Amino acid sequence: MSDRKIRMLEDKYLRDSARALLEADIQHLKTDLVQKSIGTRIIDRAKEGAIDLYEEAIDVAEDNKGALAALVAAIVVWFARNPILSIFGFGPEAEEEEEGDGWDLRDEPAEHFGR
Repeated sequence: MSDRKIRMLEDKYLRDSARALLEADIQHLKTDLVQKSIGTRIIDRAKEGAIDLYEEAIDVAEDNKGALAALVAAIVVWFARNPILSIFGFGPEAEEEEEGDGWDLRDEPAEHFGR
């Protein structure tokens, strides 16, 4: 046989084996999809990702307890800022008391027109 014919037969066998592998992969995918739908796979992958994220967050929190405590304290102080400011006289109630010493301009026109 000539070199060209040997090369052609080798290429044909290589092509046929690649095609057989591809068909086997497609068959595996089909049987795999029959067992689990794509939606179920997406949900499972999302659950696995959430579990991994949760475990990573726990590890980081354990390593940085001081920073986590400071963050929680900052959040608590932020939500309690109005009562804290009113204790020191800087809250919204203190501003209303200061404004209450002056005239109430909304009632003035009603007095002029007898209402």
